[in-house]
Amino acid sequence: MKLTVWSFLFIGVGLNAAAQLLLKGATRIAGPLVSDAGRIEWLNATALLKTLPLWGGLACYGVSLLMWLGALSRLPVSVAYPMLSVGYVINAAAAAFLYGEALTMQKMIGIGLVSIGVIVLARV
Repeated sequence: MKLTVWSFLFIGVGLNAAAQLLLKGATRIAGPLVSDAGRIEWLNATALLKTLPLWGGLACYGVSLLMWLGALSRLPVSVAYPMLSVGYVINAAAAAFLYGEALTMQKMIGIGLVSIGVIVLARV
């Protein structure tokens, strides 16, 4: 696989991961969108629309989609799609650092297994 194709693929994955982190940041600013009783919190939903991280996350998704399409135009989906799991590795580490989310041994073992799978698929 050429460097260009890998670049499209992993830039897209990185932007997708960044989008997730930004969207999480937006919800931390606006508050929960669903109450414990399962009702939509409309005031929080309105506040969410006013947060910069929401719009940054959506922009990352948009550019990520373009990168993804570039990668899919050159790769079999059976190779490209599993590479999205790299985003899980990025997000698990970043969420622990940025949001204090637990990075348990079980998660670290899962990340290791995912990483091994990505390496195996990348050699196809």
